[in-house]
Amino acid sequence: MTTAQALAPHLRARRGKIFAGFEKPRQLDRNLRARLMTRGRALMRKTKKGKHYGAITAKDYAVLGALLFQFANWNTGFCFPSYETIAEVAGCSRSHVAVAIKRLEAAGLLTWVNRLKWVRERCVDLFGRDGLQKRALRTSNSYRFFDPGETAILQFSSKSKNQTRTPNQDSLPDMERPTTPQTAPSTKLEASLRRCFDLLNRKSGDRA
Repeated sequence: MTTAQALAPHLRARRGKIFAGFEKPRQLDRNLRARLMTRGRALMRKTKKGKHYGAITAKDYAVLGALLFQFANWNTGFCFPSYETIAEVAGCSRSHVAVAIKRLEAAGLLTWVNRLKWVRERCVDLFGRDGLQKRALRTSNSYRFFDPGETAILQFSSKSKNQTRTPNQDSLPDMERPTTPQTAPSTKLEASLRRCFDLLNRKSGDRA
């Protein structure tokens, strides 16, 4: 169960609604489709003993393939088929398509919003006169896909492999500090350089 599912119904984020023609999906190139199918195949592997599938099933994977390769426009990214047409291509029932889409969304592969359109219907007003009313009618869902590669980059880009004072850093040999020459200064210039040299050594020792 995800965090969103654990919340009370009135606390959950509402499903987005978009009127037909105003959605702006991302372009689906060949590499993105390949990454999504590879990620879906990995999610089918069983994670628990006695369970024959993982986060998604083989039918869920077939629904994902149908959306990507049969219904999604690769140039514009538009993808809004009905449950009936998805079920026909994926070889499953309409009810299973609804379940598969929820599993695919929980797995982080896609999301969807309601597609609406304005329609005018005849009605009768309070005075019994015929008129027209404007109503938003739901047509289908508009699906949008997530890039597994971008998710991995956002998750691990700020992590460092070598933390502060790791064994890799501790194993580095300590650099020897330069020693003060033992010869006595013969000129004023050498005496000045000797004093500067001693001052630098003391400052470096204080910082350490």
